[in-house]
Amino acid sequence: MAGADVSFRSQKRRGLFDQPYLLLTLTSLFWAGNTIVGRYVVGHIPPITLACIRWAGAFLILLPFAAPHLVRDWPAIRKHAGLMALLAFTGFSTYNMMAYYGLQYTTAINGLLLQSAAPLCVALWSFALFGERLTARQAGGISISLTGVIVIVSHGSLAALISIGLNPGDAWLLIALVIYAYYMAALRNRPPMHPLSFLAVGMGLGALLIVPAMAWELASGKTFVLDTTSVASIVFVCVFPSLLGYLFLNRGVELIGANRAAPFIHLVPVFGSVMAVAFLGERFELYHAVGFALVFGGITVATRR
Repeated sequence: MAGADVSFRSQKRRGLFDQPYLLLTLTSLFWAGNTIVGRYVVGHIPPITLACIRWAGAFLILLPFAAPHLVRDWPAIRKHAGLMALLAFTGFSTYNMMAYYGLQYTTAINGLLLQSAAPLCVALWSFALFGERLTARQAGGISISLTGVIVIVSHGSLAALISIGLNPGDAWLLIALVIYAYYMAALRNRPPMHPLSFLAVGMGLGALLIVPAMAWELASGKTFVLDTTSVASIVFVCVFPSLLGYLFLNRGVELIGANRAAPFIHLVPVFGSVMAVAFLGERFELYHAVGFALVFGGITVATRR
């Protein structure tokens, strides 16, 4: 990728930001928590307002660290303003508004099942934008890990899978995933600038693009309940799935490419089910073990060269 002289590749020591598989695994862990929180705060924070606060808060946290890089990278930011706006629109504002809105009207199991389609969407966008085809190994790995996701969300029951019904919230989530998959694929053309500059611009523009929709949402009568649940949820989504999650994702895609990184999204329902066992008192069943084994096996196959 262009601009390697200002990227984390310049580090001589192999640190966290040189380990793509760990970075992408942590991203999925944070996003699993984001899905749970997004569903949990229904009735506390309106969905579009939550999306705006998420990116505005993450931007403010990041700004002191990114400021020196923003000053240095300002010429590149101005030169690529159109591309930066498009990436902010797809990867930050629109995707998150639709995803949080969809979570108001669908179930957790539907949300997890729909997220498992993301790697296929990334592959389609990679082909449409760059002519990049999935290798046989990548396609096989995605299929194996997708089977593991289906085993988990269906509790290992074909009857349960068939009985899953779709609702309007699912449509919002599916459209959101297609839009986000474009962002992941388009990261290949990321402008040459420091990772913190890139992330800060995306977060800042993402928040600004959501402001009109948030104003409409609040004016339509949606209420924001300021309580402990809301505050704790905001802190979590700003720091983990937003600031750290996107920083780790961008670096992971930079290191191994979108098609090899996409299967890690299948870890989101894996971590989500673990959280349900740990925090919601659900039991660990055999289908969990089978599903986990398939997901990890598929990722192993897909990420090998």
